[in-house]
Amino acid sequence: MKKYIDTGKKDTRSGFGAGLEVLGKTNENVVALCADLIGSLKMDAFIANNPDRFFQIGIAEANMMGIAAGLTIGGKIPFTGTFANFSTGRVYDQIRQSIAYSGKNVKICASHAGLTLGEDGATHQILEDIGLMKMLPGMVVINPCDYNQTKAATIAIAEYEGPVYLRFGRPKVANFTPEDQKFEIGKAVHLQEGSDVTIVATGHLVWESLLAAETLEAKGISVEVINIHTIKPLDDEAILNSVKKTGCVVTAEEHNYLGGLGESVSRVLAQNHPVPQEFIATNDTFGESGTPDQLMAKYGLNAEAIVNAVEKVIKRK
Repeated sequence: MKKYIDTGKKDTRSGFGAGLEVLGKTNENVVALCADLIGSLKMDAFIANNPDRFFQIGIAEANMMGIAAGLTIGGKIPFTGTFANFSTGRVYDQIRQSIAYSGKNVKICASHAGLTLGEDGATHQILEDIGLMKMLPGMVVINPCDYNQTKAATIAIAEYEGPVYLRFGRPKVANFTPEDQKFEIGKAVHLQEGSDVTIVATGHLVWESLLAAETLEAKGISVEVINIHTIKPLDDEAILNSVKKTGCVVTAEEHNYLGGLGESVSRVLAQNHPVPQEFIATNDTFGESGTPDQLMAKYGLNAEAIVNAVEKVIKRK
């Protein structure tokens, strides 16, 4: 079993900012747009180095999506930045009609996703954005797990031709993936080999899955952990190869179980190799105000909940 080490907690939104800063130096076609949240999206370094390639749109998110779509016609690669709630639900029609339908090369970069934005409460804690975006034909959906992977994903999506939704968060979380990693869209990362159960996790829940795996290994349960950073296109092969070996799966995500990673995995299993599955996700609910740790515990999105789900699913094999 490979041990992963938290090298120091960092926020994934800063990983986005670091990746955007690199792109500012390496890809002259990259431009950035923001809806009055420069500090929250960590765009400061890009703006300082490339003031002529930044557009402050103000609190007009729908307008931002339209401008971004237009910029692609001239060969630019626009990265839009605002909170996940405003990057999706507020502007869904504009994304569908102006970006997805015509396959525009826009990178929709969304911070403060999920419950862990914390005290701002339910109105800002979007838990349905993955479902909204993965249903759009041609839209790539990426949800990296830590600072390093978010930085790598930000750089990688600039090379991909087509619309992308990149989701990341507000709080500082464990940073444990390699600094020099190669990010491959649609390619799952096997973090740990096991034989009794597969845990398929995304975003902040990847680290919680590794913590759960340590607890389970101490109980004699062999756990395979897969980091699904790309929810669409999903790495069907990686999931199927794993569950054919383990015979059961737990999916873990900071999102509603309706429309999220878990449902995507269920589709793959139903069509190819049905096995017992348990979901770690919110249960058709909005969030509430609280600290990230309080909310993750209350809504069952932590290592303890994953351990319980694994013990339950193994009994169903």
